[in-house]
Amino acid sequence: MEIAEMLLRLGAGVGLGTLIGFERQYRARMAGLRTNALVAAGAALFVLLSAYGFGGSTADPTRVAAQIVSGIGFLGAGVILRDGLTVRGLNTAATLWCSAAVGSLAGAGLYEIAVAGTVVVVVVNVVLRPLGRVVDRRPDTGREAPARYTFRAVTQDKSEAHVRNLLVQDLSRTDFALQSVESRNAGAVNLVEVCAALTAEQRDDKQMEAAVSRLSLEPSVTSVRWQVDDRCSGRDEEDR
Repeated sequence: MEIAEMLLRLGAGVGLGTLIGFERQYRARMAGLRTNALVAAGAALFVLLSAYGFGGSTADPTRVAAQIVSGIGFLGAGVILRDGLTVRGLNTAATLWCSAAVGSLAGAGLYEIAVAGTVVVVVVNVVLRPLGRVVDRRPDTGREAPARYTFRAVTQDKSEAHVRNLLVQDLSRTDFALQSVESRNAGAVNLVEVCAALTAEQRDDKQMEAAVSRLSLEPSVTSVRWQVDDRCSGRDEEDR
């Protein structure tokens, strides 16, 4: 095989992996653009190695390619996290696994199937996401209606911008939608209360508690709490 053909296969793997990773990056998942592109590129390189890097009667081109399937599992396990009783990252791990498959197809020169696989992965992640939420809201599942949350954190005034930035970053990894953020005097010297209004497709107290717990580890944060409410004012209904 000519070098040009090998480079074409490698480029196809990187390009298709990038397309898959774009959707993950857009949703601010842990494994995004670069990770999926590298996984697909690595899979393509291993396929090229197994097919054209060995020779002789004892060579087994399928052996290296077969190990990609099990080897990618270690990388996928790294993006699976457990927050209390909730497990997150399974879909991202499955996407990485599919990126490896697409890269392997590109490395083998099966461009049409690789492109079809990329389209399927992106469609599943984009189209089936809202469909899954509709199914979750069926009456017989016992799920609740869309919920509104109010989140409050008291911090030192010099750390206000840092806390607001951390809040936005933490929420980007969840299913909560940030509606507004405001800061106001906490009633003590050098203390500011950061208040955020959030919405969710359905009530998920465990996920909210996990986000609050992460922010409470900040040294400058003196207190955090959340409630099920409509806005950043009024009496608390359910403080945590």
